[in-house]
Formats: sequence, C-alpha cells, structure tokens
Amino acid sequence: MKKEASAKRINVVSLKIVKESSILYDVRRLSTPSEAAGLGKRFLEDLDREQVIVCCLDNKNQPVSINVVSVGTLNSSLVHPREVFKTAILSNAASIILFHNHPSGDPEPSQEDITITTRIKDAGLILGIELLDHIIIGSNGEFRSLKEIKNL
Repeated sequence: MKKEASAKRINVVSLKIVKESSILYDVRRLSTPSEAAGLGKRFLEDLDREQVIVCCLDNKNQPVSINVVSVGTLNSSLVHPREVFKTAILSNAASIILFHNHPSGDPEPSQEDITITTRIKDAGLILGIELLDHIIIGSNGEFRSLKEIKNL
C-alpha cells in the first residue's frame, strides 16, 4: 500500500533593500578607474582584513548603492557571483564595479583575483549587468584596475 506524502509548507516572501545609511560623494558619474578607486578607498583603505564590496550603477554610471559582499581574513576573501549580483538585481543596476582591498598594501592582483573577475564578468553577461571594472585597493593611495591591466 502506497503512503501519501505529507503536505509541504511554502513560504510567501517579498524582497526588499534596506538603506542602512548614505554618503555624499563629490563625483556624480564614475567614468575612470581613478574616480571609481576614490570611492572604493573610502570603504576599504587601511582595513586589517580583506573585504569585497560591489558598487551598483545606473545607466549613466552613477552609483546607486554599495554593499559589502564578503569579509575575509588577512589575505583572502570568498566571493561568489550570487552574492555580488544579489544587490545589483535588487538595485536595478545597469552595471557594477567590484572593489576589494589587500591589507598587505600591495594592490597587485593575484591569480585568484583574476579568476573571480572573469567568473563575475561572465555571470554579468548572462544577467545583463555589466562588470565595468574590478579595482584592488592597496595602501598609500595605490590601486590597480583589472580593466586597465587585464583588459576586462
């Protein structure tokens, strides 16, 4: 005799972005890696652990939201495209810029940095949200744009 499966409860949900705070940034439109790095430095310079943040932009490359995607350790941070694009989708972003810091102060990209950049770029193509750049923040105002050095 076949036993009937019990009913399954399904949650009905809604998704929302919660604005935690805001900042005033004097560059309205991000059109160069240097302008973008200035924004990333406000959040990442001089931190003692790696952090990854995503800046979501509208059609005119104006920042609409910033979100911490990952907080890692002294020399690594786990990043998954799902976490990067979650905020971008909810923010109705046309494109994104990814930032992360190197607490060592050396902004040179590692092979892992290049690999995750390629993965996020590919995911963005599928979703229709372009990865404009991945900027690594070092110390003393130094940064590296993967768009400039690896031709994203």
